[in-house]
Amino acid sequence: MSNEEQGSILKALDVAKTQWYHVTAVVVSGMGFFTDSYDLFVISLITKLLGRIYYQVPGSSSPGSLPDGISAAVSGVAFAGTLLGQIFFGCLGDKLGRKRVYGLTLLIMTICSIGSGLSLGRDPKTVMVTLCFFRFWLGFGIGGDYPLSATIMSEYANKRTRGAFIAAVFGMQGVGILAAGAVSLLVSAVFESKFPSRAYILDGAASTVPQADYVWRIILMVGALPALLTYYWRMKMPETARYTALVAKNAEQAASDMTKVLNVDIEASSAKNDQARVSSDEFGLFSMKFLRRHGLHLFGTASTWFLLDIAFYSQNLFQKDIFTTIGWLPSAKTMNAIQELFMIARAQTIIACCSTVPGYIFTIFLIDYMGRFKIQVMGFAMMTVFMISLAIPYHHWTLPANRIGFVVLYSFTFFFSNFGPNATTFIVPAEIFPARIRSTCHGISAASGKAGAMVGSFGFSALVKALGMRTTLYIMGGINLAGLAITWGTIPEPKGISLEELSGETEPEKIQEKIVVV
Repeated sequence: MSNEEQGSILKALDVAKTQWYHVTAVVVSGMGFFTDSYDLFVISLITKLLGRIYYQVPGSSSPGSLPDGISAAVSGVAFAGTLLGQIFFGCLGDKLGRKRVYGLTLLIMTICSIGSGLSLGRDPKTVMVTLCFFRFWLGFGIGGDYPLSATIMSEYANKRTRGAFIAAVFGMQGVGILAAGAVSLLVSAVFESKFPSRAYILDGAASTVPQADYVWRIILMVGALPALLTYYWRMKMPETARYTALVAKNAEQAASDMTKVLNVDIEASSAKNDQARVSSDEFGLFSMKFLRRHGLHLFGTASTWFLLDIAFYSQNLFQKDIFTTIGWLPSAKTMNAIQELFMIARAQTIIACCSTVPGYIFTIFLIDYMGRFKIQVMGFAMMTVFMISLAIPYHHWTLPANRIGFVVLYSFTFFFSNFGPNATTFIVPAEIFPARIRSTCHGISAASGKAGAMVGSFGFSALVKALGMRTTLYIMGGINLAGLAITWGTIPEPKGISLEELSGETEPEKIQEKIVVV
């Protein structure tokens, strides 16, 4: 069978219609991201339960809670591992290939999710140390999934719907957040029905049943299942043609892999055409040429991700504290330990259903129409508006009659972070850098984001205690405004442009117009 296909292998990928391999790539990559978000965000649901189980003071008028340092460590240690994993696996993805290290990240996540649930010890300190150990290495595996998933999806996708495909992978973060809340609701409801107990104010000692220790362990270990189920399919994915042809310089293998992907016979000469038209000036990450061509871009992707994650993760990890402060959640002493977990999970699930997940859906459907730049600017702008709207009349929102209004405005900040910079900061770094350092640059950008997440997770509660919730909301609004300003001056628009044109690896007029596909 012979026919003609426009362009080279890379041109064929750029103009390919949506096929089954696109869907497979989204699902396989997305399941890793589902596990990522489930494991990163579920910890915020169980920290109060951990405090009740391990740090209860007999005779105290209020339920036990994790000491500030331990709470910050449990919530934030995974981010430290994620930051290191993003840089390490990002570099490794460029050196060894995307596929060769892709399965390893999933194995690490699976093992450490299970290990987190099996955290053992004779005293609270040992349990927390063991939990933090596994959470750190869990984060390390999660970190690798960021640059690898984004890069693989961008290199597989066609240029017309590339944004939607990468956004669909990232959108599994919203499903993971929703699943974390749903699993917590289910597990806590089952245990509450089987092992009921009185509220803390009525019987402090009996309000935390011994079986509660199984609750948080089960919730943590469930996160391993999706990753485990997709491991085989992840290992079956071929290396991307862009890496094989342009970085590994293996034209025959690139042709063989894309024959399977595109369901046509492709000659190795097609990949050699790609190699010929791409610039041979392979400047490195630390060269002056990279600084001139992409230095501003890397600053933009890294700094906007950093600023976004300060606000995004502080909102997610501490929303239970915010809801308690405004009185949307009942006082802890009026509930037993498992009831408190149920109420916290219910609040997070409502927010996820009403704002977080819809935000991702809007991004998937609109990003290739509106473009990345407009969505990121709009998202930062709206997040600023809603944060300031919460801060200025803050006392008004704390009144019982106005709490629902606070939750609605607060939900809009989540919606516009996900239909905004939380998605686009993930997508853009996978599109605008050369293939040989694409994974590395995405890893650096993502690591900068996780540095912001660490600032948010470690610093938010300290800011609230030192300055109050109102001032903290003003600060978050200012951070979002800074993200808008940097976006405006540094982020290009990749919509509808091939990866090679975006990265400057080739010029449009150098593209071969015809290759023979036999």
